[in-house]
Amino acid sequence: IDEVEALSSIYGEDWCVVDERERIYCIKVADCLEQPKWTLCLQVMLPPGYPAAEPPIYQLNAPWLRGQDYMDLANSLEEIYLQNLGESILYLWVEKIREVLIERAQASEPEPEVKRTSEEVDDDDDVDDDFLLDCQPVQEDLIAGLNSSASEHPEDEELPPIHHGSPLTDRRSTFQAHLAPVVTPRQVKRVLERLYENKKIASATHNIYAYRIYCEDKQTFLQDCEDDGETAAGGRLLHLMQILDVRNVLVVVSRWYGGILLGPDRFKHINNCARAVLVE
Repeated sequence: IDEVEALSSIYGEDWCVVDERERIYCIKVADCLEQPKWTLCLQVMLPPGYPAAEPPIYQLNAPWLRGQDYMDLANSLEEIYLQNLGESILYLWVEKIREVLIERAQASEPEPEVKRTSEEVDDDDDVDDDFLLDCQPVQEDLIAGLNSSASEHPEDEELPPIHHGSPLTDRRSTFQAHLAPVVTPRQVKRVLERLYENKKIASATHNIYAYRIYCEDKQTFLQDCEDDGETAAGGRLLHLMQILDVRNVLVVVSRWYGGILLGPDRFKHINNCARAVLVE
């Protein structure tokens, strides 16, 4: 309670109480320019054991944040937690994020571009901005984005087994989840390549994916997600996997759009398919 009151006082309007009973909070973090160019939303849920025994459950949300940038920042937050076990760390997390944004601003990087490529653009107003993470719709780019980190582990080229869930159809749209155990980004790349060799999967309107790899030596996660044009779907899928504490798994959900808008139901179907294949 003391920490929440202090953060509310420090950050003012940038601090938002999402659900006081469940202890879910959101804070908007920006670089220190008069007209901020880089912003990010940190959403946290404080579990009953925080800070003594449990870390916050968090989500980093920004349309420009993806790939290696997401993993680097997530790893930095994990390191701060491990260096301050049992202590309140939200202020340290916020200021670390701000430090990263300031570095971007000082490096004069181009402003982030947000693309909207969902088939259901008429319904995007229903999307919760807290889950906007990634929109990079070209499938070749999904694989290419993993090349840099995957090349560090050339020995891990063995293709993991791929499990296919049962398809779900609603109003002519069909959803199907695919799952593979992975322990390196190289294996994520290999699984995606194999899936896209299937003409039916490659022709899907969207192939949304998320993965979480636990690094035992550093006790941190490598994790990332991809919307593939279905705005916010990747972030929601990764959030589901975080809540379930999924480790060393890649989940891909294919959607074949049937021409009828499903609204928010599409996110329910994506997550239900993912959860079902995880249970299987």
